[in-house]
Amino acid sequence: MKVKCAIFDFDGTLFDSMFIWDQVGEIYLRSLGKEPQPSMREDVRALSLYQSACYLKQEYALSLSVEEIMTGINQTIEHFYIHEVLPNPGVIDFLKQMQMDEIPMCITTASDRYQIEAALSRCGMEHYFDAIFTCSEVGHGKDEPVIFQKAMEYFGADRSSTIIFEDAIHAIQTAKADGFEVVAVFDNSEKRQTEIRNLSDCYIEDFKHTEEFWEFASAE
Repeated sequence: MKVKCAIFDFDGTLFDSMFIWDQVGEIYLRSLGKEPQPSMREDVRALSLYQSACYLKQEYALSLSVEEIMTGINQTIEHFYIHEVLPNPGVIDFLKQMQMDEIPMCITTASDRYQIEAALSRCGMEHYFDAIFTCSEVGHGKDEPVIFQKAMEYFGADRSSTIIFEDAIHAIQTAKADGFEVVAVFDNSEKRQTEIRNLSDCYIEDFKHTEEFWEFASAE
């Protein structure tokens, strides 16, 4: 296929950041001198930020208000993106090769723009990407194809010349249902790997072993 643009998810695909979303409650509690119970991670997994803050206040007898707890959780996430998160192994070399092949790239993400920009800047990677599209700015999550469509339109491409790199099953399902070509990237936080492999056009274990992708991208 003739690739006119590549659209990358950020969390789990480019950067090793998914664990912060599972562990942020525990990290935040420990910063307050509280030890989380073994069941806490599962207890809050499906909760909203507000619901999680209410849970922590009640279960751990926190003297802070729900609003203060929400702020503290957000600050924990922000600190991670700004100061700690790192790209997955092989990502930088892969992006260099894409750039050498003159394939323009962008990011579509559910995270906030300033977090993504801070992480890219700290790692010296901002120059690889022409644009960043966030779900909050677009007004749609990845359960709808709008964010992928806007990224494609930005480059003046079409579905047959656009490649989407994703690790999450719901985003892959959305992109495939809308007619996009999808390269699935393994992430150990996503358990439905057999389904992902079967659904995607190309599947890579990591960015250090991308031979299958280059064969896919060069196929007529």
